[in-house]
Amino acid sequence: MSTQNSPSMLWRDATVFDGLQTLPQPMVVRVDGARITGLWPEAGFAPAQAEGCVEAGRGGLITPGLVDCHTHLVFGGSRADEFEQRLEGVSYAEIARAGGGILSTVRATRAASPDQLFDAALPRLQALVDDGATTVEIKSGYGLALADELKMLRIARRLGRPQEGGLPVRIVTTLLGAHALPPEFAGDADGYIDEVCARMIPAAAAEGLADAVDVFCEGIAFSPAQCERVFEAAQRHGLAIKAHAEQLSSLGGAALAARHGALSADHIEYLDEAGVQAMAAAGTVGVLLPGAFLTLRETQLPPVELLRRHGVPMALATDANPGSSPMFMPTLMLNLGCTLFRLTPREALAGMTAHGARALGLADSGRIAAGQRADLCVWQAGHSAELAYAVQPGRLRQRVFGGRITHDRFPEAR
Repeated sequence: MSTQNSPSMLWRDATVFDGLQTLPQPMVVRVDGARITGLWPEAGFAPAQAEGCVEAGRGGLITPGLVDCHTHLVFGGSRADEFEQRLEGVSYAEIARAGGGILSTVRATRAASPDQLFDAALPRLQALVDDGATTVEIKSGYGLALADELKMLRIARRLGRPQEGGLPVRIVTTLLGAHALPPEFAGDADGYIDEVCARMIPAAAAEGLADAVDVFCEGIAFSPAQCERVFEAAQRHGLAIKAHAEQLSSLGGAALAARHGALSADHIEYLDEAGVQAMAAAGTVGVLLPGAFLTLRETQLPPVELLRRHGVPMALATDANPGSSPMFMPTLMLNLGCTLFRLTPREALAGMTAHGARALGLADSGRIAAGQRADLCVWQAGHSAELAYAVQPGRLRQRVFGGRITHDRFPEAR
């Protein structure tokens, strides 16, 4: 991996997608240190604007670094057997009720050492990074006990620290203690929520391990009333709120999360108009997860037209996990978001840049503008729609993280 670094760099004559739209003419992008400091049309570009800069590239498509705002990268074991079961007609819910699904991964994750989990997660994260991700959210949720949830969060933090064997990528961590009911609390969901609220959330907050708290609001997981208790505990400890909501049924979880000021409600296939309106009023992002939709062979589409009509920002993410979305390619999600959910290519790319960053509460990421973090991707493409149109690995020409070129396929062309 290249780790070239320059205090000031310049990209010339590039097509620029700024996080929300493709700019209408070739552009120049300037980076000083870890920040974008200039964005100008190529036509009329003044030599003085390049003073002190190294020219890092010409042409191609420049986008913000991709933001994968919903993943479950840290886990033990495999669920390939469940993949076969689903192909034979067994539903996700039936597998979960039989003790498989999330609980299968919980058993494997608890049994694994921190180093084993780190070593298993690293190549998954590398796959995301190699496909353009510069920010990745990682959830816990496969420990379901205090020590194991904290173990997962510590590993997630370490994955973003190159000095500890991790990768040059911004990691955002989310405590998902309310993911499933662990066997120790069988028949006592309220008792387990007591544990999440009284022990897990305070411990994660005290150690600085979690940026947000998530819940799985669903019939096979936790009720809206139980999720609300988790939201209230998170708010008491200054943590942001997210929710898995309306994936398999309509329980009002997205509206509940929005009323508590949630950053995002994720999955949302069964979201109704009242939920959309609540999200719009709160500024809550709708995170669409086409990988899970495809893997589970779902048929209920998220209400994309309602989300558009009410102005709810739509993010896209891999939902990379061992059961319902074993997919580690962000650009594939661009294609699936368009072909399955009928997003436009512009909406899909905004969903993995500007809106993905918004779903994580990151005001300094996801856009190409002066003052934003210098997290960029330069693609071997002439139009932003090409990233969604073709599922084609290897199009990433350069990846820039915090102003450093960490990936450079064609250094001789510069």
